[in-house]
Amino acid sequence: MFPSGISGDPQSGSRLTTSLREAGRDRMNGGPRGRVLVVDDEVEIRESLEALLDLEGYQVDLAANAAEGERKLELRAYDLVLLDLMMPDKSGMEMLRDVRERDRHTPIFMITAYGTLEAAVQAVKLGANDYLAKPWDNEKLLIEIDRVIAGQRLIDENTQLKIALKQRYSFPNIVGKSDRMLRVLDLVMQVAASRSTILITGETGTGKELIAKAIHANSPRV
Repeated sequence: MFPSGISGDPQSGSRLTTSLREAGRDRMNGGPRGRVLVVDDEVEIRESLEALLDLEGYQVDLAANAAEGERKLELRAYDLVLLDLMMPDKSGMEMLRDVRERDRHTPIFMITAYGTLEAAVQAVKLGANDYLAKPWDNEKLLIEIDRVIAGQRLIDENTQLKIALKQRYSFPNIVGKSDRMLRVLDLVMQVAASRSTILITGETGTGKELIAKAIHANSPRV
């Protein structure tokens, strides 16, 4: 998600608004909603979660035990992990602790048929984002998955925007890799040259302040 627009010089502002909106639509409409790893020793649970998430547009990978789950996490990045508490080779708590030692980023939901308040508290302390007792409500599960993935992507996009702005303005010979982002930054430079009043619009947390700072840093005005 990006700021929805910057207005000032009419021509430059309209192009920047269009570019920002296109970047947002690319994320929303291009490809799957996210990739989820399900780690559970019960085949029925794995297959039911795979079917549920697949219908909602997620890509799903399955692991029958902790060792397989950890191998998959080493091979690729996931938007979210659904992790069973009780497994034969290693408990979900142990796997959660081991994963969090090297990855504080990927959202992890603990799922269990043996839910207790103490276990939930321990899971959260170890870094779980949520704790779900079997059987869960599918609708609520999907809402929470969507909320957490969307929130993490917003954080990631703001981080990428901050890095791209730093590269663009602190190190002119280094550019970001995203074509969309480069177009946005080029238009920021055009808007910054204008002496018109500039209005930046967009939802909270989309990077409006970073864009404003970039415009200010490259503006001829005091």
